[in-house]
Amino acid sequence: MEKLTNRSRVVSDKKMTFLEKIYLPAIIKGMFITLKHFFRKKTTINYPEQKREFSQIYRGQHVLKRDDLGRERCTACGLCAVACPAEAITMVAAERKPGEENLYREEKYAAVYEINMLRCIYCGDCEEACPKEAIFLTDRIVASQYQRLPFVYGKELLVEPLDPDKRIDVSVRQTDEVRDFKLNKRFAHNK
Repeated sequence: MEKLTNRSRVVSDKKMTFLEKIYLPAIIKGMFITLKHFFRKKTTINYPEQKREFSQIYRGQHVLKRDDLGRERCTACGLCAVACPAEAITMVAAERKPGEENLYREEKYAAVYEINMLRCIYCGDCEEACPKEAIFLTDRIVASQYQRLPFVYGKELLVEPLDPDKRIDVSVRQTDEVRDFKLNKRFAHNK
């Protein structure tokens, strides 16, 4: 009978020496590795007091942006919800009533906008799909909880504050090509 492969090896049945039978060299080698790592610099940090520096393109908690006049940018088009592979975004659209022009940019707005942070995979597809640049992922960490319900973030947690000083700057996450595109007057219809 012929061999199918050349991968077979002959295994030797060598007898173990006395030191190998009592595993003393293996124990000494393991202790040496343990002691070597014991005196190295620790990589852990004391989290609440010390914070690790994140990359500028880190994707954390979502934010619904406002325009320069303080109106919500989101028009409840649903493209972010369709683009979300985890189906974590749900929204209910409503029509703007007379007198609410200072709250919402367009005639249609998101009356309910929720993101299930337990389902979210922080891929950034929602911010890429948004034609109005209304949703962005920030550098903030989503706080941990013991219950599931607090992880469904509504508009009260997602929309940025009205105060311009407390708004979140997301321009550091944009590439040079995106910034050049936004500065082009021909494409200024989304501002």
